[in-house]
Amino acid sequence: MSDCIFCKIAGKEIPSRPVYEDDLCYAFYDLEPQAPTHFLVIPKQHIACALDIDASNAAIVGHCYAVIAKVAKQLGIESYRVVTNCGEQAGQTVFHLHFHVLAGRDMTWPPG
Repeated sequence: MSDCIFCKIAGKEIPSRPVYEDDLCYAFYDLEPQAPTHFLVIPKQHIACALDIDASNAAIVGHCYAVIAKVAKQLGIESYRVVTNCGEQAGQTVFHLHFHVLAGRDMTWPPG
């Protein structure tokens, strides 16, 4: 999608601080971290939100979770939170599926 900021980040049109990359996904540090460690994992294929996950792209989502575990281990993180917002009311501001990975502090519920 040509106007999607995360598609542009994955395509290297917009700079970011990379954490990990392969053919299916890209991980990079959040510009406004909400925890000492805060990075995002995005599929390179444009998927607007979790409502758009189906049989044709579910394997990519599973791969993103495998990447989250791999990167967490590489960074020495043993405890973390993964957050995905779906829709405006849930707080989604970029309509490209993404997983926030937060670590390095005690997490509360509700999040905040």
